[in-house]
Amino acid sequence: MTQPADALLHLLDLLARGAAGERLAQVAVAARTAGLSAAQLAQVEQATETALRIRRTLDEHRRRETELTALFDIASDLARLRDLDAILRSIVHRARMLLRADVAYLSLNDDPEGLTHMRVTDGSVSALFQALRLGMGEGLGGLVAQTARPYATADYFADGRFNHTTAIDTAVREEQLVAILGVPLTLGSRVIGVLYAAHRASREFTPDEVSLLSSLADHAAIAIDNAHLLAETRTALLELNAATETIRGHNEALRRAEEAHDRLTDLVLRGGDVPEVAAALAEVLGGGIVVCDPEGGQLARIGAAPPSVPAQPVAASRATGRAVPRDGIWVCAVLAGPELLGSIALSGRPDLAEADRRLFERASVVTALLLLLRRSVAEAENKVRGELIADLLTAPDREPAGLVARGRRLGVDLTADHAVLVAQGDGVSRDRLASAGARHCRVRSGLSGWHDDLLVMLLPGADAAGLAADAARELSAALGTPVTVGAADSHRTAAVAGPAALAAAHAQAARCLRALLAFDRRGHAATPAELGFVGMLLGDRADVAGYVTDTLGPVLDYDTRRGTELLATLRAFFACGGNLTRAADALHVHVNTVVQRLGRIAVLLGADWQSPERALEIQLALRLHRLS
Repeated sequence: MTQPADALLHLLDLLARGAAGERLAQVAVAARTAGLSAAQLAQVEQATETALRIRRTLDEHRRRETELTALFDIASDLARLRDLDAILRSIVHRARMLLRADVAYLSLNDDPEGLTHMRVTDGSVSALFQALRLGMGEGLGGLVAQTARPYATADYFADGRFNHTTAIDTAVREEQLVAILGVPLTLGSRVIGVLYAAHRASREFTPDEVSLLSSLADHAAIAIDNAHLLAETRTALLELNAATETIRGHNEALRRAEEAHDRLTDLVLRGGDVPEVAAALAEVLGGGIVVCDPEGGQLARIGAAPPSVPAQPVAASRATGRAVPRDGIWVCAVLAGPELLGSIALSGRPDLAEADRRLFERASVVTALLLLLRRSVAEAENKVRGELIADLLTAPDREPAGLVARGRRLGVDLTADHAVLVAQGDGVSRDRLASAGARHCRVRSGLSGWHDDLLVMLLPGADAAGLAADAARELSAALGTPVTVGAADSHRTAAVAGPAALAAAHAQAARCLRALLAFDRRGHAATPAELGFVGMLLGDRADVAGYVTDTLGPVLDYDTRRGTELLATLRAFFACGGNLTRAADALHVHVNTVVQRLGRIAVLLGADWQSPERALEIQLALRLHRLS
């Protein structure tokens, strides 16, 4: 490795072959011993850091894909539920694999005896641990069951939050467990068991691991609930010959529930979006459906559904884990463990039968899977796009070719003309504004990301004013709150294309946004040209050269190319109060020459250049040009 280019090619080759981070880091180590200059070594080290960052992003994305694939596989298994023990063993095994735990296990409550017993284990080596039976309220699982919330401990024996017993501590010690995470299995408001992941060394559990294990627990609860329904049906068939019609109805409801779950799960697995799931659910249940995000923003609406979901019934559903009725509308919280992902409301079915209520509730589990998938993909995409925006605006000259190449990988040609927009929303969270901005840019083959606490959008096209107006209108409508958008004038930097030009245009767009906010024009959009000299003055830094170029650029260019004196004619015309004869005398030319020059100026600046508003801006630009 004698040149930086060799090192860069080697890094790309390692990335293409999926090499580990240690292999990537060795490239910089090898470069230090190869006798490269300090500048060359810095270039290699910077490229190595970038490669390691890409490697980490790819690893995180791959991990999330693995987790979601496992969740979808479990959902498919549930749709074909036949053997409860096999389903529970699959869930516990997947929990151990996905959380990279040493041991995973599931316990169920035995209500008549008041005991909890171990139902399934994976990775356990202790016979005592596998046969453990304990009283209600004992151990970490007792705390989970009492509060119906997940609990985690990095050191089981040093944790005093729960009730330690000799039987539990002995079994845990024999299994050599140290760090334990437990999440509840709930049916409605009732905790029927606990799903655990444990390690034989001390460690902390991340929020993502808690959410993932909670989703697996939700599926285990559904499997148990399905098994109970099937058992109830079999018992009814054996014991209640007189209840044939009731049993047939129960079976039909179960069949409908399975078919609906199959259909909804298949939609998600095929890449369906929230509106498609809502449409399928509305068809199955025969009512209007609206799906909202945690802040109440509408994600999908089918049929005669309400435009939003009230917060109070969502809170009640979240607390009970069941759908709740309110004023003829059924509401169900969409949860991933304790995390609220959104809500679903069903209208047109005030008297919802128990079977359809369960179907409605199970649809919320499928919706949770879909929203988790969307969030995972969006987080990965937004991270990559946000990093490109940050690098583009903070160091556009450092590696312009690399920035252009990264843009192409995201479907954005940074060498083409773009409008640079900067947006700010009133009373809306950063996440909601970022999500709405990403959707707006995605359908237009653009790019969005955060920079200096403002949403930056790059949209292909030269009509900055039109694109800014569209963005302000559509984002305000989508978020239900005013969104203000500032844009750069494309002619100010010739064509706004290439990293350096885009970075310069961003600074101009940000000043324009601040001018709009100073005018209290929230919810509007503008370019500096539309604000005129007032926008220049109200920006945080007056762009004098840019303003002069905006106003007088065609005249300045004409004089430079042809050696004419149109600028001097403008000065004389305004200095003489618009009197042609006096202006001709001041210039020492014939009055017809002045008339001809003013005609050329009208062609260059537009026929309205003598209107009061334009004349004021032109005179200010003339004064600024003379002073500069």
